[in-house]
Amino acid sequence: MKKHLLSMAFALGAIFLIPVKGNAQEKNFIDQPYLETNSRVDTLVVPDRIYLGIVLQESDSKGRTSVEKLEQKMAAELQKIGIDIKEQLMLADLSSNFKDYFLRSTDVQKSKAFTLVVYDALMAGKAIKALEGAGISNISFRGAEVSNLDDLKVTMRSKAVIKAKEQARAMVEPLGQTVGKAIYISDLSTEYIPYQGGPRMMMEMAKSDSSEPIDVPFNKVNVQAMVNVKFMIQ
Repeated sequence: MKKHLLSMAFALGAIFLIPVKGNAQEKNFIDQPYLETNSRVDTLVVPDRIYLGIVLQESDSKGRTSVEKLEQKMAAELQKIGIDIKEQLMLADLSSNFKDYFLRSTDVQKSKAFTLVVYDALMAGKAIKALEGAGISNISFRGAEVSNLDDLKVTMRSKAVIKAKEQARAMVEPLGQTVGKAIYISDLSTEYIPYQGGPRMMMEMAKSDSSEPIDVPFNKVNVQAMVNVKFMIQ
């Protein structure tokens, strides 16, 4: 009977020891002197991928130019200004539109949509100008982006952490203390604010009567990172 009671007492003691140990660990972590700071960094970057939409469509008239001939003309004009059509021109859509005409049979109008990527605003303007001169006017701005965005986000996170430590040091040094190791780091946000301005102006300049498009850069995009860091205070 005594052995049985001793066994139960030992088991109960083991059960109660576990939370006591856990509470001690949690208390030690909370009691550490630490400083918490948030930091944000940002940078402006010029987009290096500019996308233009080009639609080729047969004209609704006798002797109309076929989509195939328009495509050949488009390729020739783009190559003249130094564009690699194999790398920079992509087929986006191919369709045939059926339209009914009064007192005549149904006609078929074929169309092809392409996406052209160029690497700066000046070349975008040259492409629009060249295509306009060849009678291809259905051109639109599709967007702009930064090609090395992922690498840039990593760099911005590193800079945000460095700034956080500088902020922490500035806060504790007047107290005669120093910043210790980081005990917590959180990536609060890494944002990319996409390009929003200027395509209409670029399109108008390219279609103007000037001999060459004006080299006006695109608005820069904003890439920013924000982190939260807790440092030990020594």
